[in-house]
Amino acid sequence: MQRRLRNITMRLLLVAGGAFAAAPATADEKSVVISPDSASLEWGPCPTFMPDSCRIAVLHGNPAEANADVLFKLASKTAVPSHWHSSAERMVLISGKMRVEYDGQPPATLEAGDYAYGPPELPHVAYCESDADCVLFIAFVEPVDALETE
Repeated sequence: MQRRLRNITMRLLLVAGGAFAAAPATADEKSVVISPDSASLEWGPCPTFMPDSCRIAVLHGNPAEANADVLFKLASKTAVPSHWHSSAERMVLISGKMRVEYDGQPPATLEAGDYAYGPPELPHVAYCESDADCVLFIAFVEPVDALETE
């Protein structure tokens, strides 16, 4: 039994090690600290099927490559239509109150500080329920994309 557990642990370590091999740390890499309301953030538009008020700012990495971190801003009382991502999303709501609903799953309401995980390729909708804008931190595993559900 102990040998079996050790083998499972070794396999998990190998898999985890492989997951991190795509973006190895370098000795010259700098730490990053950015406030979501920093004047240094460059907010750009979201894909055209999303609301005009939707904005994205890159925090770290290159959105065209794996392991990019972004902020997603959605105006108060605004909905995002059904869409999906090639990548899994790891999210933390920074401000506002946001309802998200993934196909086949009950809706969930996120409040500031809540964590959410979105599987790759699973269509979902979102709605900023609060009177204030919603700001969501998203860590993408694969390059950043958002594709409208047909």
